[in-house]
Amino acid sequence: MSATTPAAPADPATPATPATDTPAGPATPADPAANMPAATWQLPAASLSLARPLIMGVLNVTPDSFYDGGQHASTATAIAHAEQMLADGADLIDVGGESTRPGALELSLDAELARVLPVITHLTSNGAIVSVDTRHAGVAAAALAAGAAVINDVSGFRDAQMVRVLAQSDAACVVMHMQGQPQHMQESPHYDDVVAEVSAYLLAQASELEAQGVAPERICIDPGPGFGKTYEHNLQLLQATSQLASLGYPLMAAYSRKSFVGRLIGESDPSDRLIASVFVHIWAAAHGARILRVHDVHETVQILSALQIIGD
Repeated sequence: MSATTPAAPADPATPATPATDTPAGPATPADPAANMPAATWQLPAASLSLARPLIMGVLNVTPDSFYDGGQHASTATAIAHAEQMLADGADLIDVGGESTRPGALELSLDAELARVLPVITHLTSNGAIVSVDTRHAGVAAAALAAGAAVINDVSGFRDAQMVRVLAQSDAACVVMHMQGQPQHMQESPHYDDVVAEVSAYLLAQASELEAQGVAPERICIDPGPGFGKTYEHNLQLLQATSQLASLGYPLMAAYSRKSFVGRLIGESDPSDRLIASVFVHIWAAAHGARILRVHDVHETVQILSALQIIGD
């Protein structure tokens, strides 16, 4: 699906002291083309064109994720679902072994590795582009060794060990904003200005990664809907998609089946949020989001393909 060109690996870098949760002020990307839409996303073996939105298929190898927990918890069912998403048009698969839904407890390293490594190894050995969805440096390092090309860190690279793993590889990354930790993040989230604060955090973290040797072309940003945010916060961030997309890094939209989408349409059951979930991602893509992280690959690809034919 994606246009690719060969890529050269990045040089290793030294570990970083992680940035704080709330930076003193907005950082400025080192790239002189900051505030211009990124044209590509640099992965270890390819540069993915962002001329059209990329589709990242969600694969939760978990018994307890909020929407599809238990559906793909075995290695065999996870691989089968990933292969179906690839056949449906996914550009890459985001493999996660730990639920980070509100209230979720932290999983042991061994348990997370046992869930994701066999799946990642199979998919990468068959040519798939794989992202690992983890907040643990040990899992990220093992996933990269197994062929993963992207680290999707919901904690936003606040851990110096995670920064070290990324900087000493040529992997791409997703820097996400989360206020607090999954176990308590939805108890009382507060912002004076959610768009400004999330933007400042993402820019500060991206700038810190650049300072440690991570090329800006490898960095994607995600405002983290549902991670320490109320419905109103999520709505304001979605409405600010164009603003977030102008920060100088590829923007991810990751609203798939979440309670925010359910609140938009009055549906409490995630299984009844298909149409609204797809619509939100199509709207985000029309306003600058370049990576769409979705459960519903087939439907999302169909609508994007139709819109491409129809034109603006």
